[in-house]
Amino acid sequence: MAVGPSGRQVRFAVDTGGTFTDLVVEDAEGRFHLYKATTTPDDPAQGVLDVFEIAARDLGTDRRNLLGRGELFIHGTTRATNAILTGMTARTAFLTTRGHPDILLFREGGRTDIFDWSRPYPDPYVPRSLTFEVPERIGADGAIVRPLDEAAAAEIAQKLSERDVEAVAICLLWSTVNPKHERDLAALLDRLLPGVPYTLSHALNPTIREYRRASATAIDASLKPVLTSYLRGLGQRLEEAGLNPQSRLLLVTSSGGLVDADDMAEKPILSIGSGPAMSPVAGREYARAEAAAETTVVTDAGGTSYDVSVVRRGRIPLTRETWLGDPFFGHMTGFPSIDVRSIGAGGGSLARVDSGGLLHVGPQSAGAEPGPACYGRGGTQPTVTDAALVLGYIDPGYFLGGAMRLDLDAAGRALQEHVAGPLSLGLDEAAAAVLRLVTEKMARAIEEITVNQGIDPRMAVLVCGGGAAGLNAVAIARRLGCVQVIIPEPAAALSAAGALMSDLCGEFSLTCLTTTADFDFDAANGSLSELVESCQGFEGGPGADAVETSVELSVEARYVGQTWEISVPLRVTRFGSPPDVEQLRQDFHAAHTELFAVDDPGSEIELVTWHARVSCRLREVSLPHFAPAANRTRESNGSRSAYFAGQGIVDTTVVQAERLAVGETLAGPAIIESPVTTVVLEPGASAKRTVGGSLSILPGSEG
Repeated sequence: MAVGPSGRQVRFAVDTGGTFTDLVVEDAEGRFHLYKATTTPDDPAQGVLDVFEIAARDLGTDRRNLLGRGELFIHGTTRATNAILTGMTARTAFLTTRGHPDILLFREGGRTDIFDWSRPYPDPYVPRSLTFEVPERIGADGAIVRPLDEAAAAEIAQKLSERDVEAVAICLLWSTVNPKHERDLAALLDRLLPGVPYTLSHALNPTIREYRRASATAIDASLKPVLTSYLRGLGQRLEEAGLNPQSRLLLVTSSGGLVDADDMAEKPILSIGSGPAMSPVAGREYARAEAAAETTVVTDAGGTSYDVSVVRRGRIPLTRETWLGDPFFGHMTGFPSIDVRSIGAGGGSLARVDSGGLLHVGPQSAGAEPGPACYGRGGTQPTVTDAALVLGYIDPGYFLGGAMRLDLDAAGRALQEHVAGPLSLGLDEAAAAVLRLVTEKMARAIEEITVNQGIDPRMAVLVCGGGAAGLNAVAIARRLGCVQVIIPEPAAALSAAGALMSDLCGEFSLTCLTTTADFDFDAANGSLSELVESCQGFEGGPGADAVETSVELSVEARYVGQTWEISVPLRVTRFGSPPDVEQLRQDFHAAHTELFAVDDPGSEIELVTWHARVSCRLREVSLPHFAPAANRTRESNGSRSAYFAGQGIVDTTVVQAERLAVGETLAGPAIIESPVTTVVLEPGASAKRTVGGSLSILPGSEG
């Protein structure tokens, strides 16, 4: 039995993307195996079952037996994000303090293009018809200005029932200081609308910023029925397929951690954007191990999107500026998430020529259905994958290890009709133009997250993940001036691999206003004590089986009178004396300088919201060693014709990744293949296999 001796357990990590569903299996001997299957958008659970079927065949067993060995099942899903983007969330009501029904409408202001008035003002997340004003009022000091009118609240509950409301978001003014009225409303709903899920703003996102708190509350409530149904259905189908009932089901969060499925069902907003959050977790570990690098640019090139993140001095930055849709026109989650920038550029991105004769690639994607033209599933428009196939970079008979045969003629016809013909180019030149344009888009995305934050990409190691990562990794590195590229062994499923490296996490927040000039030691220390106590409760509960636990404390702070806060890590768990406060003040100045290249050392600091994050490591983390796919490995290396700009069509060495010896250097032009990805070494570039199984590439210069 390939997955280990009878009775031994295995671990699974599944990441459902827009085009492919990735699976990483850790067997009983600690070996890792990587598999991909096409995503089934209408039924994501079926794509999960399909990839397990592929894995079982490769491991010499059946799906039921493989799933029955499961000890841990980690899942990253786009279900929540897709539900919002497609309008398939629950029918949600919004309850707020009387006189303030327009919180979701007014937002925080701002426009991406201040002179573009052609775009209509966005609708609120919850319409006015489902917004209800509750007679009550809490003051900024926590005092009850107006008691909750329970009779009026009961009438509102009756209206919710009459309007078939499926979820309720409750966000009252200053509930972060005194949550009594929100709790009273919750008790009333439990009595009058049993079974209807609700979210309380003070418990979910205790920030003083009203729109962010309201938006997060509304989004979270609207997702509860959706994600609960999905998780229940997925769990049931997996158990029917043979999953061990004792297997622990963990979900990936947008902040790069893991939570139990039941906890995710209680806070489904945590799953928004969770898939891309795992790539920087894996990228950081590979950069440290393979290049001893603490500053890293991590990319993930999938079928639909290209995700970019940065690791700075070993830390993965978080942001609360997370939007669903376009900034200022979409909806803000208001929740901390790993700062990942995504653009519509991946293997499935569509190429077209507009009426003015300009070539475009993306953001539209062929997705999983119908997919690129070469998939033979009805797609007729060319994609990046079609271009790479025409250029000779991808072997049509070895895509996904031979599980899917690509149609080279269909790819050529699509490129000829939609790109080469309109631009009066040869087929190879047209395909190369598609790759050059998508490379430029990807490079600009990297510049946006690095140069704009004072990071020189020339000083960073580029870690590339995703099934399409290797097609233009060298070209991107040359464009940015990066001196080294790392393509990890599990690059094609970097997010899924990152999930197995991640920790079980709990996050807690409290609002406590004070300043460094007049620091309230009792209030600040009381808040920190409460946060630490919450972390200890998490450690003794969900994290009880952890092999290692750590707690990180931070505070959102700003200069007095400043509009926005920045996050500053705390060096202490308790402020014992004025020097501790002064150290925090200096740390804020340094963080402000790093982000904005300016500080105001003579000003005092206002401290707003305090945060704690507890991380429980479930296993010892080391770089995984991936076993070759038993049924999809080629017997020998070879060569084929491929096109390179400036050289035309040349005979190109093709090497199987698992046959590249550790330390052996391969010079371009060359192509390195595995069952799940292809790496193109342009002329002048070189690569070698590291001890950890990654490819370390020196991109060289063009020509």
